[in-house]
Amino acid sequence: MCFPKYLLSPNIPKRLFDIVFSSFGLILTFPVLLVLAILIKKEDGGSVFYRGVRVGRYGKLFKIFKFRTMVIDAEKIGGTSTADDDPRITRIGKFIRKCKLDELPQLINVLRGEMSFVGPRPQVQWAVELYNEKEKKLLTVRPGITDYASIKFKNEAEILKGSSNPDKDYLEKIAPEKTRLGLEYVKNSSLWLDVKLIVTTLKVIFEK
Repeated sequence: MCFPKYLLSPNIPKRLFDIVFSSFGLILTFPVLLVLAILIKKEDGGSVFYRGVRVGRYGKLFKIFKFRTMVIDAEKIGGTSTADDDPRITRIGKFIRKCKLDELPQLINVLRGEMSFVGPRPQVQWAVELYNEKEKKLLTVRPGITDYASIKFKNEAEILKGSSNPDKDYLEKIAPEKTRLGLEYVKNSSLWLDVKLIVTTLKVIFEK
């Protein structure tokens, strides 16, 4: 029996996995999402979600879904990198970030096809513009909620704590290793690797 070539693509199982489990995840976590949305809205009346622009697969821009953990218009009073002691973080935001719950709404991005469960973390445009030719390979896959780097730098905000210039320190202390790990994922990506990274990520979260 002959199948259309696009059905034989290794991206098809990965995309089906993303659709099924992002749908299931949104249904399962809906009560948590609702409670957090109410708490965020109640604190300062601002928007529930942070919708920052990120660079996706093949350089296509999209707006990420994250629970807003910072004051209204935080991007106008500080950089894009966030240290653990950033004064822009709200009271409820501290709790949400500590428990990694701010990432949950990205299940919407996964369902929409803008992200995947596993892949290099989506970057802001100014950071992507610094990529060399080798690093541009990161844009050949969908960005993800987690990957090798997300696990290794699970305490990224603590690394930047006390920094007078978090964006600069991020580029110097974190970005090079994140990029290396992202390229390693691109080179070896498979559905089985995705499953292993998801399981590892869940272990890291629940061990905290």
